[in-house]
Amino acid sequence: MTPTQLKRLEGELESFLQSMFAGMGRVERRRAMDWYVKGLLLEGERKSIDPMAGRLVEEASEKDAMRQRLQQCVSGSAWADDEVMHRLALKLEEDLPDLEALVLDDTGFPKKGRHSVGVARQYSGTLGRTDNCQVAVSLHVASEKGSGCIGMRMYLPAEWTSDTKRLRKVGVPQDVSFETKREIALGLLERALGWGVKSRLLLADSGYGNEVEFREELTRRGLPYIVGIRGDSVVWPPGFEPPPIPAKPARMSGPARTRYRYGEAKPLAVEKLAEGLPRTDWKLVSWREGANGSRSSRFAALRIRTAHRHSLGLAPGDEQWLLCEWPRHEKAPTKFHLSTLPASTPLKQLVRLTKLRWRVERDYQEMKGEVGLDHFEGRTWRGFHHHATLCAVAHGFLALRRALFPTEPGALDAADGATRVAAPPAQADWHLPLLQQSHQPQSSA
Repeated sequence: MTPTQLKRLEGELESFLQSMFAGMGRVERRRAMDWYVKGLLLEGERKSIDPMAGRLVEEASEKDAMRQRLQQCVSGSAWADDEVMHRLALKLEEDLPDLEALVLDDTGFPKKGRHSVGVARQYSGTLGRTDNCQVAVSLHVASEKGSGCIGMRMYLPAEWTSDTKRLRKVGVPQDVSFETKREIALGLLERALGWGVKSRLLLADSGYGNEVEFREELTRRGLPYIVGIRGDSVVWPPGFEPPPIPAKPARMSGPARTRYRYGEAKPLAVEKLAEGLPRTDWKLVSWREGANGSRSSRFAALRIRTAHRHSLGLAPGDEQWLLCEWPRHEKAPTKFHLSTLPASTPLKQLVRLTKLRWRVERDYQEMKGEVGLDHFEGRTWRGFHHHATLCAVAHGFLALRRALFPTEPGALDAADGATRVAAPPAQADWHLPLLQQSHQPQSSA
C-alpha cells in the first residue's frame, strides 16, 4: 500500500490491530507491533527492519529509534505469538465468507550461511530442488472468496535437533524436539481445532497425502480429506472385494488370524490404472474463471481401495475416491488425489474442491510478495516466529478487505501458481466489521 492508501484505512486498521494485540504487554510494545504491521503493509521492495523503519518515520533522524523499536518488538520481546494466531484464526473463521477447507502445506526460504534457525541443505517444494534454505509448515483456512494463514511453524532438521549448543544459540525452546513435517502439520491442525476453528475438508499435496499414517490421523480426527499421492502409489481397482481371512484350523491355539491372502490378485500403481482407463472415462471439467479465462482440464474419478503393505497381508483400505488429471497437452496423467468425500459427490464438485488448494499458493505469493514473509534477516527462533505471525496478521487484514469488498472481477484470480495481478488502489469507504463480541481478546496475554 502507498502511505495515502494506508491513511485512508487508518481507522479500520487500528480497530483490527486492537483486536489482535490488546493486552499483549505494555503500551510501548503494542505500539511497536502496530508499527511493524504497518511497515509490512507499506509498499517497498524490502520488508526487513531497516528499510521499514525508514518508511515509518517522517524525519531521517528518527529512523534509528524506530529501527530499535521494531528490532525489540520482533526479536527481543517475549509476547505470545500463539495467542495472536489464536485471535487471527477466530477472526478469519468468523468473517471470511463461505469457508470450505483447511489447507496444509510448507514453504521454503533460501538462505546463505548456516547460522539462521533451521537452515540446512534440504528439499524445498517452493524452490523445486535441494538447496540451502529454511522450511516452515503452515495451516490455512480457505474458500473461493479468500484465505489466510492461521498457523506457521519452523521445521528443524535432525542435524539441528541433535546439536544442543546450536539450538540454544538461536533460542529454540528446550521443549522443542525433532518432529517430521507431518507431525508439525498435525500439531498445527490440533491446535486450531482446539481454538474453535471448525472441522472441515482438509487439503494437502502429496508430500503429506502419500503418507498412510497422515491420512489415518485425519480420519481419526473425523476430517474428510482430498490429498495428493504419487503416481507409484498402489491401489486395488474398482470393484475389488478382499477375500475372507483364512480360518484358523481347530487344532491350532492362539489368537485368530488377521492377515489376508490375496493369491494371484495384484494391485496397480495409480498411474498405470489411469493410463488404462477408456477414453470415455475422461471428462473435461472447468473449475474456476481466472484472469486468463476458464481453468479446465480432463479428469477421471473412480472408487478404489488402497493397497498399503498388501504383500504383508494387511487389509485393503476403505473405499474412497481416486481422482486423476490428464491435461490434453500431456502424454500421460499428471496428478492423482485420494478423497474420503461421499460416494455421491459429483465430479465437478470433487475437482473444484481439489483445486481449492491453489489458495495456499496465493497466500504464499501475497505473504512473500506483498508483506515480506521471506525478508526477515534475523537468526533466532523467536524472531522468525514473531515475524511470521505479524506477516499473517498483515495478510489477514488484506484478505478480509479483498474478500468482503471485492475488487474488479479477475483482479485477484490469477491462474494456479501464476504471477499475482496487483489489486487496484483501496477505496476510502471500505470498512472491516469489528471483532465479534465472543472473540474479544483477554485483558492480558
